[in-house]
Amino acid sequence: MSEQIYHVSSNPHIRSKVTTSSIMLLVLIALLPTTGFGIWNFGFRALAVVLVCIGSAVATESIFCLIVKKKQTVKDLSAVVTGLLLALNLPVTIPLWMAALGSIFAILVVKLLFGGLGQNFMNPALGGRCFLLISFPTAMTAFATDAYTGATPLAVMKSGGSVNVMDMIIGRTSGTIGETSVIAIVIGACILLLCGVIDLKIPASYILSFACFILLFGGHGFDPAFLAAHLAGGGLMLGAFFMATDYVTSPITPMGKIVFGIFLGILTGIFRIFGPGSEGVSYAIIIGNLLVPLIEKVTVPTPFGFTKKKSAKGGKQA
Repeated sequence: MSEQIYHVSSNPHIRSKVTTSSIMLLVLIALLPTTGFGIWNFGFRALAVVLVCIGSAVATESIFCLIVKKKQTVKDLSAVVTGLLLALNLPVTIPLWMAALGSIFAILVVKLLFGGLGQNFMNPALGGRCFLLISFPTAMTAFATDAYTGATPLAVMKSGGSVNVMDMIIGRTSGTIGETSVIAIVIGACILLLCGVIDLKIPASYILSFACFILLFGGHGFDPAFLAAHLAGGGLMLGAFFMATDYVTSPITPMGKIVFGIFLGILTGIFRIFGPGSEGVSYAIIIGNLLVPLIEKVTVPTPFGFTKKKSAKGGKQA
C-alpha cells in the first residue's frame, strides 16, 4: 500500500471573517451618536478637537511605520479609534496643540513603543488623557464655555451642591466632549452589544459594583437621585462600555471580566467619594489594565478532565 502525503496548512484551520478593521469600524459607528451630540452640544470647536486628535494619531502611526520600515497599520483603523476616544475625553476648550500632543503620546509611547496593537499594556486613549491631566491640569479641567459657565455636575456634587439629573442624562451639562449625554452613549453601547463586539460582563459588573459602593459609602444612604447623578455624571458610561472593554487591555476569561469590572467599580467609587477630585474613571481603568495579567492568572478555568490528586507525601499532583 503506497504512502500518500497530505499537505496540511498550519492552524488555525477555521478562520473567522471578523478582522481588526471591521471591529474598529463598528466601534467608530457606535461612537457616532456620542461624537455627534458632543459637536452639537459644544459647537464646531469640538469638531476641531476631534479632527486634530484623529489626524495626529493617524499621522504618528504612519510616520513611525515609515521610520522603522514596517508595514503600514493605519488601515486597521485602531489609530482612528484611539484619536476619537481621546478627543471625547477632552474638554472642548483645550488648546489644539495639547490635543495633538496627547494623541502623539497615546500612539507613540503607549502603543507603538510597546510593539503596536495587541502589545500595549494600557488603553492608549486613556494613557494620553492621563498624560495630559498630569502635564496640563488647568487646561484639562477648564470646562467653561459660552453655553455652560459652571463647574461639571460631579464637581458641584463634590462641593455639596445639587444637580439636575435629567440634564445629565440628556447631556445639557458641561464636561468633556463625549461624556455628557448618557442617551447617546447607551445608543452606541447597544450597537456594540447587538453586533457582538462586546458583552455585558465588564460593563454590568463595573456599573453595578460602582452603584453598590455609592449606596454604601456615598454618605446619602439609599438616595436614587444621588445615585443616578453619579451614574450619569463623568465618564463612567463612556469608560464602562467603550474603554474598559478594550480587547487588548481587559481580561479574556469570563470570570476575569467580572472580577475586572468589580475592581473598576470599587476603585472608581473610592476615587470619587474619598479622593480629592470628582472623577476617577480614567485612573481606575488604567490601574485595572496593569492588573489584568494577575486577574487572568487567578481566573483561568480548569481544563476539562483535569483533576488534582494527593500524592503519597501529602502534596498535590495532576
